[in-house]
Amino acid sequence: MDSLKPLLALAAGLLFAAPAAAQMDFTGEWPVVRAQDNSDNPHLGEYVGVPLSPEAIRRAEIWDASIQSLPEWQCRPHSGAYIKRGPSNLRIWKDVDPASRQIVAFQAEWLRSVNTPIYLDGREHPPEYAAHTWGGFSTGEWEGDRLKIQTTHLKEDYYRRNGIPQSDKATLTEYLIRRRFNDEDYLTWLIVAYDAVYLTEPLVRSTEYRLDLNQRVPPYPCTIVTEVVTPEGYVPHFLPGANDQIFSFSDAYGLPRTLYFDGAETMYPEYRTKLQNALQNAAAE
Repeated sequence: MDSLKPLLALAAGLLFAAPAAAQMDFTGEWPVVRAQDNSDNPHLGEYVGVPLSPEAIRRAEIWDASIQSLPEWQCRPHSGAYIKRGPSNLRIWKDVDPASRQIVAFQAEWLRSVNTPIYLDGREHPPEYAAHTWGGFSTGEWEGDRLKIQTTHLKEDYYRRNGIPQSDKATLTEYLIRRRFNDEDYLTWLIVAYDAVYLTEPLVRSTEYRLDLNQRVPPYPCTIVTEVVTPEGYVPHFLPGANDQIFSFSDAYGLPRTLYFDGAETMYPEYRTKLQNALQNAAAE
């Protein structure tokens, strides 16, 4: 037994070793930085830069914004694929194990959405048949001082509030990065969405937040009201091929309507040549 004491002492030392110094603390009050397209309030038919599948394009063209007025939709939270790109302010706090003092999870909460835990304790993701939720199921692991997050088990929702659908097969690979710039703290939330149903390539987006210790995320008690009087059982929609509003974006900027159908092709610089050729041909007609 005495011969085992050095080994036991070594094991105990490793077990209670301090966490890596590179781990970052993301707790705080984080208002969203209103820059670029962070407000995510796009035109109908504004799908440039999104690798949509043909199924997603057909699904998007039947979408009617009036569906948000239905009682069943008024208090729906945003999904984890959208809320991190939306205009809502963010709060993050951490759950710490009282015995080991290790971080069990970061908790993320946005205004008008559900609380989302990001587990750091090594737990496995649920099986595929487990229930899907608005926030999904997220686990994180450290890569230096940034946190890599894997999110699964999302409910079906949308990537953008102009009809771009997100399936319940979608998964997210995310990165949290905190840095200091001009004496202010910033948080970058990078999201890479994979969706075999509605995306033909990964969709990469990011959102910037700035630390504000005076922020308070208020409660959001949602009350269902009658916003629009509609017949019982009616669901706002367009029939396939009948929605001329999807061309409002291309028409407003004098772009060819064909870009609506080009999906992932619109993500790359070479697409400018195709647009220029289409515009020249249209001018010559």
